[in-house]
Amino acid sequence: MGTQLLFIHGAGEGGYEGDKPLVASLQASLGDGYHVDSPELRIDESAPDFGWPQQIGTYIAKADDGLVLVGHSFGASMLLKYLSENTVDTEIAGVFLLATPFWSGDEAWKAGFKLNPGFAGKLPVDAPIFLYHCRDDDEVRLSHFHQYRQKLTRATFRELESGGHQFDNDLTVVVEDIRSL
Repeated sequence: MGTQLLFIHGAGEGGYEGDKPLVASLQASLGDGYHVDSPELRIDESAPDFGWPQQIGTYIAKADDGLVLVGHSFGASMLLKYLSENTVDTEIAGVFLLATPFWSGDEAWKAGFKLNPGFAGKLPVDAPIFLYHCRDDDEVRLSHFHQYRQKLTRATFRELESGGHQFDNDLTVVVEDIRSL
């Protein structure tokens, strides 16, 4: 089957559909040696984190060792939340986070999205972490990327000149880093 890649899509209206071109870019660029899985996550409005970390955990637990994780926007933030708050038995080859919001503030609706203090020290130690952000992202400001840069000192950061929130549906730079594992 090749290397498994789990893509966690963004939320919001049309998040799953809107991220299909990103998934297609990954699969086309990576080729037959990779199997890209992008399940549609459900929103559970009764859960403070919409139930996404639990769903992510279910997919990770079913995967083989050597799993590559890619998350976009809200999906990337919930992927970080899951990895920092749970023990992961599946060996993770790498974590690739795109346009990741850094949830802060005192608004009650954000409480379930926020990472715990010290989250960086609770991430899988053997998995390299990469963060990507386009300077012209009009949905998640570049300041979020810089907050992660302060917290995730062992991660690799790729600040791109342009591409917007959807990276112009071209994840070539991400593919290059995945291939470098």
